[in-house]
Amino acid sequence: MNIKRKININHKEITVEAQPTARLIDVLREDMRLTGTKEGCGEGECGACSVMINGDVVNSCIILWGQMQDGDELITVEGLAKDGKLSPVQDKFIEHGAVHCGACIPGMLVAATAMINKNPNPTLNEIKDGISGNLCRCTGYGKILKAIQESLS
Repeated sequence: MNIKRKININHKEITVEAQPTARLIDVLREDMRLTGTKEGCGEGECGACSVMINGDVVNSCIILWGQMQDGDELITVEGLAKDGKLSPVQDKFIEHGAVHCGACIPGMLVAATAMINKNPNPTLNEIKDGISGNLCRCTGYGKILKAIQESLS
């Protein structure tokens, strides 16, 4: 039996109905057509599927739809841009070429944004901690860290 939840997703209140045992990533990608969130490992280890729920970063591949509550605020990578303008973190990722294959980037952007929302002036070590749940197999992190640092100014 499906359950309905009224949530705020990417700054818009909507009602979504899905199986309580459906993974959040599947509801996002298949039911809501928000395909920016990527599945990497399916086990909550790589961070590719990171989204924010009520300001906290979570792995959407291990969250069940039944765990969502009415009134939850959910932000995916699609919700980082506002009024058609990319966020500072998104701009700097592009400027610094902090993307290669792109599999980790949506989750990396979400994690970086959540970290900056909680700590607007992080040190390099705090940035590393803030994205530590997100694995990148292509870049070596140098350009990612530089992009996040420069997005702060």
